[in-house]
Amino acid sequence: QVQLVESGGGLVQAGGSLSLSCVASGGTFTSYAMGWFRQAPGKERELVATIGSRGSTNYADSVKVRFTISRDNAKNTVYLQMNSLKPEDTAVYYCMVANYWGQGTQVTVSS
Repeated sequence: QVQLVESGGGLVQAGGSLSLSCVASGGTFTSYAMGWFRQAPGKERELVATIGSRGSTNYADSVKVRFTISRDNAKNTVYLQMNSLKPEDTAVYYCMVANYWGQGTQVTVSS
C-alpha cells in the first residue's frame, strides 16, 4: 500500500524559510516524477514544483528562485526548501508521486 507522509509545515513570518519533506513508502518510485502542490482556502490546488526521475525540475512562476525541490531516491523522499516566504504562500502543501497524494501539511506565512 502506497503511503506519502509530509512534514515540516508550520507558521513563519514573511521573509522566513521552511523546509518540507515527503516520504513515500509501499513501492519504488525512482522512475517517477515527484511533485509538490498547494491549495489555499477558496482556491484550486496548484502546482508548485516537480522533479523528474533524473532530476530535471519545473517551478510555478510564483515560486521560482525562492523555492527549491530536490529528491533522495535512496530514501524515497522529496523535499521542498522554501525561502523568502510571502503571505500568499499560505496554503496546505501536498506531495504527489505516481498519482498518489499525501495528506498535506499546513504552511502559514504571517505578514
